[in-house]
Amino acid sequence: MNDSDVSKQIQQMVNFIRQEAEEKANEISVSAEEEFNIEKLQLVESEKKKIRQEYERKQKQVEVRRKIEYSMQLNASRIKVLQAQDDVVGSMKEAASKELLNVNHHHHVYRNLLKDLIVQSLLRLKEPSVLLRCRKEDVHSVEHVLDSAAQEYAEKANVHPPEVIVDREVYLPPAPSHHNVHEPYW
Repeated sequence: MNDSDVSKQIQQMVNFIRQEAEEKANEISVSAEEEFNIEKLQLVESEKKKIRQEYERKQKQVEVRRKIEYSMQLNASRIKVLQAQDDVVGSMKEAASKELLNVNHHHHVYRNLLKDLIVQSLLRLKEPSVLLRCRKEDVHSVEHVLDSAAQEYAEKANVHPPEVIVDREVYLPPAPSHHNVHEPYW
């Protein structure tokens, strides 16, 4: 073998080694790129999962805050409604108290009221014998309407008229004066 053959053979070996090295380098590069892409994909998925979890956590917080706000507004509106009802009841009570101070000045209206109250009480009690207490100044008016009240009760309840006795020993307190309208007397 001469120098040129040796040189060709060495050149072929160098080319072969170079080709093998390039193929190996290419394989390493492809493998590294695949590993990089896999690792990158895993990191991206991991971060996406963290972001989703954080989003869900914040979404739940927002939902809880929204529910709390709604509940607070609902309670505030309920309180307003209750306050308005209380105001109406208070004003009605005050108006009724003022009217009650004047009702006994109209004897016919007052006697009808007494009769209706007696009938209503008898309907609630449903007893055959009742001891009735009234104010001392109302005894005459009560006795005046007692028979018709007992008869009306008997018709409404479909029973015999009850025995109603007016208590002449213990009386209800007197009517309030114009000065203490706001204080209940019962």
